Amino acid sequence: MKLAFSTLAVPGLPVPEVVRLAGAYGYDGVELRAHPEEPVHPGTGAAERARVAGEFAEAGVRILAVAGYARVAAEAADEAVLGELEELIRLAGDLGAAYVRVFPGGGGLPAAEADALAARRLGAVAPLAADRDVRVLLETHDSHPRAADTARVLGPVGHPSVGAVWDVLHTWLGGEDPAASFPAIAPHLGYVQVKDVASAQDPAPLALGSGVLPLGACVGELSRAGWDGWLSWEYEKRWHPHTADFAQLAGPGRQYLLGLLAGAGAP
Repeated sequence: MKLAFSTLAVPGLPVPEVVRLAGAYGYDGVELRAHPEEPVHPGTGAAERARVAGEFAEAGVRILAVAGYARVAAEAADEAVLGELEELIRLAGDLGAAYVRVFPGGGGLPAAEADALAARRLGAVAPLAADRDVRVLLETHDSHPRAADTARVLGPVGHPSVGAVWDVLHTWLGGEDPAASFPAIAPHLGYVQVKDVASAQDPAPLALGSGVLPLGACVGELSRAGWDGWLSWEYEKRWHPHTADFAQLAGPGRQYLLGLLAGAGAP
């Protein structure tokens, strides 16, 4: 498996510094938080997009994903949601990113209605994603925290350019064991977000392996299936500014993940 980290860990850090951080600690890729607070977002111009893509390519670091904030099951006008999705897809295509991360955001609707709305919108943008060689991935999050929840949406979409991000925190918070999460999400899986926390009541990010999340069990499920995709560490420094700086944890975190992979006999 290949290892990445999210720039949620380094809020506002300039792109050259992000690239250097990835290279210094041996990460294969980076998940770029696509928000106006960050250096790269849908409002970034064409010349800057090309420069960013070039910096990553020159360093041999992959832009894994554009982590967007579109909510595909939200009670909002289709035009606004589809427009946001299309902007994210074009950004990812220009950067050479493999994926766009989106949220469900359907908490205000009955489950069946939210599922249908999300599936319809994801299906509508699938041809553009295919044209740009990008996959749009629905994260296990908010109204759809479990793999079983995302599978209800993605099954009806049935398009190879639409899939899922397995955020291990949210499936755990949803009471779903990794042994249940993986089979449900495997047909749709783009990449996996790993992290660690002290408890369900304390979501502040911790060094990997120092909290309660079943990271070993998750990696074990992936490895036994021969899955060889990406693990991306989403250290949520942006929401918890008083936690340790990511640069202090990046090296040990990578070693921890490599240890899990070695212990699981991963390819």
